[in-house]
Amino acid sequence: MSEEKIVDKSAQCTVQKQSECVKSTTPQNVTVILPAYNEEVYIGSIVLLTKYYADSVIVVDDGSSDRTAEIARKAGAEVIVHEVNKGKGAALKTGFAAAANFGADIIVTMDSDGQHNPAEIQKIVDPIIRGKADMVNGSRYLNGLGKNTPSYRRVGQTILDGATKLSSGLQITDSQSGFRAFSASTKDIFRFKANGMAIESEMLADAGKFGLHNMKFVFTHTI
Repeated sequence: MSEEKIVDKSAQCTVQKQSECVKSTTPQNVTVILPAYNEEVYIGSIVLLTKYYADSVIVVDDGSSDRTAEIARKAGAEVIVHEVNKGKGAALKTGFAAAANFGADIIVTMDSDGQHNPAEIQKIVDPIIRGKADMVNGSRYLNGLGKNTPSYRRVGQTILDGATKLSSGLQITDSQSGFRAFSASTKDIFRFKANGMAIESEMLADAGKFGLHNMKFVFTHTI
């Protein structure tokens, strides 16, 4: 299947036919993991939108004190609850294990606060579908893009990217992106020890350590 066909069909999808478009352009099972902590404001709409572009949506409620789990369930997600807050690394570890049980061929991670656009899932899984990558990192700064980002944030991101390049040996842009896609065959190389923003860098370091250099970067927007 050519890249042009994938892009064209995705662009022609209507809200009513999104799930059909995903099945016709994505022959592999795509499972999305949404780690969530007190995200009752956003989680319902994010799950509903994500379902149009994925076969399964897993919300890992990491010890929320609000209605995150309840709302995610009503929106149609599979929900796994941590009784106490364990951190993003633990939430991702739980999600990856669950995705394997769902028969995922491709695992997508997204933040649950609404900053990532589910409509870009097709873009981020496409290199894996075509056998061009084992891991795809959604980047807001690829090829000099993302210039509307505040300067202080770009400076901080540049420093973090540099540190991650040293630890992973990979050429990175947007090392802290939570919007990523993985071939399911890569799931066992990640340690999931770090919490907070550190988990994003740790996963890239693990990818570099285990020789996962078949990686692509695609430009993604924030909402």
